[in-house]
Amino acid sequence: MLKRLRIRERLRHAAWPAGLAGAVLALAGVTLAIDRQADRHLLADAERAAKGWARHIAVNVPDIDLLFSGERPTPQAQERLTALRNTAGLFRFKLYDPEGDLQLVSDSVGTTPRPEDRLAEGRDKALRAARGGASVVELHRGDAGRPAVYSEAYVPVLHGRQVIGVIEVYLDQTDVALTTAASFRAAALTASSALGLVFLVGALAWGWRARQHRDNERRVQFLSRHDVLTGALNAGHFRDALARACGEQATGVPGLAVLCIDLDRFSDVNDAHGRAHGDRLLRLVTERLVGVLRGDDLLTRLAGDRFAVLQREVADSQSVKGLAQRIVDSLAQPYAIAGAGSRLVVTASVGAAIRGVDGDDADSLLHNAELALQRAKGIGSGSWSFYDAALDGALQERRALAHDLREALAQGTLELHFQPLFAARGSVLTGYEALARWPHPTRGLVPPSEFIPVAEETGQIEALGRWVLHTACREAAGWPGSLSVAVNLSPAQFRREGAIAAEVQAALAASSLAPSRLELEITESLLMNHTEQVLDALRALQAMGARIAMDDFGTGYSSLAYLWRFPFDKLKIDRAFTQGLGGDGKVDAIVHSIVTLAHSLAIRVNAEGVETEAQRQALARHGCDELQGFLLGRPRPAGGLLHRAQGQAVTSVTTQAPVEVVVAEPAAVLHPAAAAC
Repeated sequence: MLKRLRIRERLRHAAWPAGLAGAVLALAGVTLAIDRQADRHLLADAERAAKGWARHIAVNVPDIDLLFSGERPTPQAQERLTALRNTAGLFRFKLYDPEGDLQLVSDSVGTTPRPEDRLAEGRDKALRAARGGASVVELHRGDAGRPAVYSEAYVPVLHGRQVIGVIEVYLDQTDVALTTAASFRAAALTASSALGLVFLVGALAWGWRARQHRDNERRVQFLSRHDVLTGALNAGHFRDALARACGEQATGVPGLAVLCIDLDRFSDVNDAHGRAHGDRLLRLVTERLVGVLRGDDLLTRLAGDRFAVLQREVADSQSVKGLAQRIVDSLAQPYAIAGAGSRLVVTASVGAAIRGVDGDDADSLLHNAELALQRAKGIGSGSWSFYDAALDGALQERRALAHDLREALAQGTLELHFQPLFAARGSVLTGYEALARWPHPTRGLVPPSEFIPVAEETGQIEALGRWVLHTACREAAGWPGSLSVAVNLSPAQFRREGAIAAEVQAALAASSLAPSRLELEITESLLMNHTEQVLDALRALQAMGARIAMDDFGTGYSSLAYLWRFPFDKLKIDRAFTQGLGGDGKVDAIVHSIVTLAHSLAIRVNAEGVETEAQRQALARHGCDELQGFLLGRPRPAGGLLHRAQGQAVTSVTTQAPVEVVVAEPAAVLHPAAAAC
């Protein structure tokens, strides 16, 4: 009996360490399972974010298909690609062609990838992603020179059903890993506490642990479906919910809409205040978006500063318009962020697509809402827009036009025409304005209003401007010495400090044209951004002897603010005022005021768009120094210019009336005010 009691006592004492060992083993198993679940969550988050960034790069970088085929990026593409680095966790990316060959590395956007970048391992993964049509994602920790935790994802980019390339995205997941680890550590601590309570108090602890386990499962489930930073749905779960919602609706019946939202110039916040403040701003934006949505609506953060909303129970387009406007108004209010120094103001653009009108499935609705968003951003900051089916066709059309323009520049098939400039009396020829013309082999004559914006958007405007400048100077060098040539400059030509002055100097040197015979025209929009840098460039141009003219004067809201800051040589009154002369006394008063103001500042005045004799006489009465328009002469190729008919009767294109063209002598003074210039 005593022996039996002693055995029972030993067993009772041995139960404590055995139970403790069991609890430790159980805790280790739970910890291992939680660590694995955390890694799976990080990989899923990395894949979603990588797809979002790949889609963002493919949509926003001009001519992405050409980059995949090995062409070097344009200046605008370089600017867009460079701006993407270190934005919202993206710290590196690479572009591969469909065969897995490396074409571009973000570390050196403008140069050919280095041999050390062409790793066989990277090529194999890119080729696997391209051929499989699915992303390849890996998680890394502790690599030298890299973030503590980062993901490497290879995402195929498709055009229709064809893979046109692979984007390798490197994402800094240190913060996400810390947040996720903290959440899962809490789950581990809760689990260990539950095991301890089970060990200590038995059945009561089992019930408590069961409740905690359910809470932990809900927390893990929440993390698997939501964005860690903002709490909004993650992109994957949002797409699933959108697909289910589309499947529940009868085909062709509008009942839901997708709105894509993008913060305007959000990168400026990160640059000026740091990423931490940018993250706080994203959380505040999420709170405001939740505040304007209804209970059944869904919100997701697609990537970076881009969000999307699933609006349910859409009766008509008016309800979508109302929500879009509420979003724009709400997000435009100032944000108070501690440590930012001042209240931040960030606007947003919104694009909307309605099911049954703009698409029937999740992919088409999201795609069309993205296109509508691009249209809204083109309108201006703080705008919204519906999807227009013409957007797809217009996008393809602009891409084709951009390709043809690049070939035209390379092959030299563009032409330069010259419109004559006359003294106010309409008979003394003072020079010409150079105007680019594009005779397309299949489209016919493409107007500048179409190909100039395409050149600006695709980064070809600098090459186009360089060709116009050099060609105009070369042609003008062969004219009589009293004739000048006017060349329009684009804001893009002023982006690189000192570049435009060097280009003008090179054109003058190559053509031997006297600098005083070159007139450079700018618009007010150029002065709206980076004013000091632009004014420095204009001063450098004027210092070398070129003359500076402000084009389209009177159409902006702050033109007068620049007249005292820079000594312009000429103002060009916009054609809208010329067309209004004689029909509205207010227009005559405005034109007279502009001329009087300019002459008081020793600035000559040109009037564009002169099409009738009455307009010419009215402008002469108001004291304009120089006129141009179809009444006096249409733009012509270099071989048919009016000065080549000096001393002969030349027939006006509009009036068919003989006009004797007289080339101005170098010493001639066309208006008393010109003597002060």
